[in-house]
Amino acid sequence: MSHKLLIIGSGGREHALAWKLSQSPKVKKIYIAPGNAGTSQLGENVAIPATDIEALADFAEKKKISLTVVGQDDPLALGIVDKFKKKNLKIWGPCKEAAQIESSKAFAKNLMQRAGIPTARFQTFGNYDHALKYLESIGAPIVIKASGLALGKGVTVCKTLAEAKKALKEAMVDKAFGDAGNEVVIEEFLEGWEFSVHAFCDGKSFKLLPSAQDHKPVFDGGQGSNTGGMGTIAPVPWVTSDIMADVSRNIVTPILKILKKDASPFVGLLYPGLILTKEGPKVIEFNARFGDPETQSLMRLMKSDLLDVLNASVEGKLDQIDIEWHKGYACCVVLASGGYPGKYEKGLPITGIEQAEKMKDVVVFHAGTKIDRGQLITNGGRVLGVTATGETLKAALDKAYAAADLIKFEGKHYRTDIGASSLASS
Repeated sequence: MSHKLLIIGSGGREHALAWKLSQSPKVKKIYIAPGNAGTSQLGENVAIPATDIEALADFAEKKKISLTVVGQDDPLALGIVDKFKKKNLKIWGPCKEAAQIESSKAFAKNLMQRAGIPTARFQTFGNYDHALKYLESIGAPIVIKASGLALGKGVTVCKTLAEAKKALKEAMVDKAFGDAGNEVVIEEFLEGWEFSVHAFCDGKSFKLLPSAQDHKPVFDGGQGSNTGGMGTIAPVPWVTSDIMADVSRNIVTPILKILKKDASPFVGLLYPGLILTKEGPKVIEFNARFGDPETQSLMRLMKSDLLDVLNASVEGKLDQIDIEWHKGYACCVVLASGGYPGKYEKGLPITGIEQAEKMKDVVVFHAGTKIDRGQLITNGGRVLGVTATGETLKAALDKAYAAADLIKFEGKHYRTDIGASSLASS
């Protein structure tokens, strides 16, 4: 059977998913809503915003889409899966109830508490004065999180009480993250190494993907503001099979169990952001979809047909399939616009992608790009993800950085230390 697919989103993650799905012999046509300049080379971009779930459902019905793949978090939080299911449309992703594991940090923390999942101690506040009083009573270091969705930017790690007070005021009073800051979670600061694990889920069983590590702060050495992610490596050399077994047993299994018990089984991609502490892995937060830029590295390592895996997830048959991965390592280096994650210019010409992709093992994924009168231009904060694979992590990183140097646009900046701490420790 030849499938018509709809992918929802417009970032590097969606380009990577489209790239991988386009390799399936079972795929006839891919639509991407709204997509970017890169996805338009693999399928047809559709000018419907990712959050217009009504229009997306109508489109899927009209085009007889056999599977819709949700890349972005916002449509999941809005209940796109529930909407599609009502129309008997096949869709991959969690229902609105289960997606709260990402859209409400307060919901997620309470769920973890009930399931006995290792995580930081926390308190939740909807009142600024109460939150401030609590903050003053416990001091710093401390972590302030806007409870709602904030494009990966609503979390502030505060080393001092002054920083913590500023972050709390920005979230709750100044509304720096809009309504996401109506409720905040204040939690203990955990010492350790961060990494992430993704799990394909079908509501009752799951399959883990290789470990990955994102680099959130904008500048080298983990300095500067948090971003949606400046680059990733996969797998992470120091994340052993014992650590993965621990994550599987003590984190993924109990969270899926409690969601099923609450009559909102999780189908789709569960992605716990983790920290390896002295006591073992603990959950920093849960996401209800693929990470970006993690997906860009993970899709480069995936050997199996992604369509088979997504269909098995939706049909509750994940335990019947094996997922194969390529040996070696993959990485992604994000090329960002000057000024990102703050204000940045759009519409700047991009050159050099063709030369970069002529390099062995290099694939460039588009994020904030568009074509204007035949010219590729910048159209977002994170512009491109330069990915590479190699037998060793160092080989993959060397290729990605050599390719990144060939790509030019005004104001281009990127971290030069993606994977460096893992290289040093391995």
